[in-house]
Amino acid sequence: MGKADIHLVDENDEVERQFRTVMRRLAGGVSIVTAGRDCDITGMTVTSLTSLSAAPPRLLVSINRQASSFSLIERDRLFGVNILGADQQVLAARFSNRRLNGGQRFEGTPWFAGSSGVPLLAKALATVECEAEEIIERYSHGIIIGRLLSMELSHRLSGLIYWNGQYVQIDHDADLDRLAEVSIPLAHVR
Repeated sequence: MGKADIHLVDENDEVERQFRTVMRRLAGGVSIVTAGRDCDITGMTVTSLTSLSAAPPRLLVSINRQASSFSLIERDRLFGVNILGADQQVLAARFSNRRLNGGQRFEGTPWFAGSSGVPLLAKALATVECEAEEIIERYSHGIIIGRLLSMELSHRLSGLIYWNGQYVQIDHDADLDRLAEVSIPLAHVR
């Protein structure tokens, strides 16, 4: 790494802006976290979802504490996770639109109430219902540990990621074809 590649953070830097720029280099899967029940529902697009443990099955998601989703999760201790497919960029944009609130984000979108009552998106790659096992408040965000209550998996394999400020589609078959074009043996990919 050359001197031009090194940048030390000091008191004069816009640390938050630079940190966001650095973190945009990390690709993240796109999901919609949903919360609430009946008419009091909302959801938000996130890339901060990750698995915590397979045994027992737990996941964690980081949500800004000012978001309406956070207050409903804190109140009900329940939430849904909807992992988006490559063809759901419009849905991702809709659930991150700050001009839409609560139930407005669901208008025109097929959804159903899970067994706990939380809204789940009907055409997601996968849906997971969770109980908030623990909420750890740090700085501007709440780190929520979710205990899985139910899961549903679609047969589609095309995913959506967010990288460098834009949505990128990942398609199982097309990406395997691209890897074959650059002569990467498929045995190493699977």
